[in-house]
Amino acid sequence: MTDTGTDDVGFFRRALGVFAYSRRALELVWTTSRPLTLTLAVLTVLAGILPAAIAWVGQLIVDGVVAAIAAEEPDVRGVMELLVLEAAIVIAVAACQRGISASQSLLRALLGQRVNVMILEKALTLQLSHFEDSEFYDKLTQARREASSRPLSLVNRTFGLAQNLLSLASYAALLFAFSPWAVVILVLAGLPSFFAEAKFSGDRFRLFRWRSPDTRMQMYLETVMAREDGVKEVKLFQLGPRLLERYKSIFTKLFTEDRKLTLRRDAWGFALGLVSTAAFYGAYAWIVLATIAKEITLGAMTMYLMLFRQGQTAVTAILSAISGMYEDNLYVSNLYDYLEQPVLATPGTQASGPEPARGLELRGVSFRYPGASADALTDLSLTLTPGTSLAIVGENGSGKTTLIKLITRLYEPTAGSILLDGLDLREWDVDALRRRIGVIFQDFGRYQFSVGENIGAGDVRYIEDPERWSQAAEAGMAAPFIEDLPEGYTTQLGRWFKGGRELSGGQWQKIALSRAFMRSDADILVLDEPTAAMDAASEASIFEHFRRMSRDKMTILISHRFSTVRKADQIIVLEHGRIREQGDHDSLMAEDGQYAHLFRLQAEGYQ
Repeated sequence: MTDTGTDDVGFFRRALGVFAYSRRALELVWTTSRPLTLTLAVLTVLAGILPAAIAWVGQLIVDGVVAAIAAEEPDVRGVMELLVLEAAIVIAVAACQRGISASQSLLRALLGQRVNVMILEKALTLQLSHFEDSEFYDKLTQARREASSRPLSLVNRTFGLAQNLLSLASYAALLFAFSPWAVVILVLAGLPSFFAEAKFSGDRFRLFRWRSPDTRMQMYLETVMAREDGVKEVKLFQLGPRLLERYKSIFTKLFTEDRKLTLRRDAWGFALGLVSTAAFYGAYAWIVLATIAKEITLGAMTMYLMLFRQGQTAVTAILSAISGMYEDNLYVSNLYDYLEQPVLATPGTQASGPEPARGLELRGVSFRYPGASADALTDLSLTLTPGTSLAIVGENGSGKTTLIKLITRLYEPTAGSILLDGLDLREWDVDALRRRIGVIFQDFGRYQFSVGENIGAGDVRYIEDPERWSQAAEAGMAAPFIEDLPEGYTTQLGRWFKGGRELSGGQWQKIALSRAFMRSDADILVLDEPTAAMDAASEASIFEHFRRMSRDKMTILISHRFSTVRKADQIIVLEHGRIREQGDHDSLMAEDGQYAHLFRLQAEGYQ
């Protein structure tokens, strides 16, 4: 954790700086719902003024009762009218509080949705590299955990601050008639508790940021132990007790820090709260003695005591609101830190290239992951023309999938350039570029949607088009088993929702293949080991079908099975991010290099 002694330096300077987010939170709430925000503001003003009116009418009632007792003909009607007036004001205060509560509740729902949408919209603009960065994930976790509640909390505290300031001003105006010193005592008595709360709010926020990686690990452990894609191995390998123990140990670590902070905060809060209590009873004694000395009336005494008690509550609420606003600003800063995460500019606007016959070209392409000490790909150059196929082979970690991510512009090269139809990918409009490419990764998505939506996801323009689903399923060899499902293309897949059906690995892979064929206008088709779970015969059948369906397109195939790879027009062997060998099957076999060695090694396994 950060050294608290160092953090305390410049506390007030940082506190003033962090309040800059209050304005942004107010703008966010205002733009979420102007009518509700305006209603909340008006009711807050009324709720701030009316309590002083109740105290003033209360004084008139007590003095009226005293006068009535002493009079020969008491003015009972006047006292009753004052009682009715006070009851009306009390009802108005209750109505204001209910209105405030209702407005806050509705705003909370609307703002929670608004902020979550903002977070997700930002996620859609980020690069793949952001999601592969652990520090970014901490920032995302911090933004999501309290972002939907803190802006409204900040606004509520701001309105509450305004309400209590109005109340305090009205209380002070009435107390001033008794003594200006009473107003001074009222304000100063609440300061010690405020300083303690502000200090501990900062400590609590620093603890929140420090614990983000542990919190994320807890969430991950919950996912592993409670989701179907992890629970099989958890049970089979008897990992459950170990993972649960790790989950509990993280909680114990976090709870220990929480307990220390809570005990320190409450101990100081109690000690400093005694100052406020002593101030109240000192003022209480002062007012009582003034009444006994007949300096003020009994009604005035009742009013001043009520004003001092309520005024003290208002001061405490004001200082607590300021402290809370400081804390809320800290958390809201997390949200805006995330929303203002720099995004790599994608200024390309072109939807086509000048020379379609040139196909796909890589010129001296290199790529290094952020924070890495070595390139994942180094000085790659190759050409793939329309109607031809490219196979990429190499050991795991040689850069095969990284190359595909560069071609699809999920990453940008750190050196060199990639051209499509004679135009650098940086100049292409990203959406237009990706419509030209159909990709199936080895870890393709298994969406908990219907069969049709799973296939239609390959081209969102036609995601709800049953005719396109059917055509793509035929091309992807998924149609036969889909027809056997109870509800055909509307069958829910996965086990997360009621009535869901789980598919075999091979069936899921055919769904993924069909998804790639949804993009009928795509002229670059990429298969990144999507059939790894299939047997050799099934994979060979699928790739032969794939070759027939994509005869006029540029196809890129990544596979460890050389019986499939050998049919490609061009083959490259990647090793440590470099092209070690390049050619067709016959030429590479004639070279008797790495490719030939791997081919013969695999062939021996089938003999």
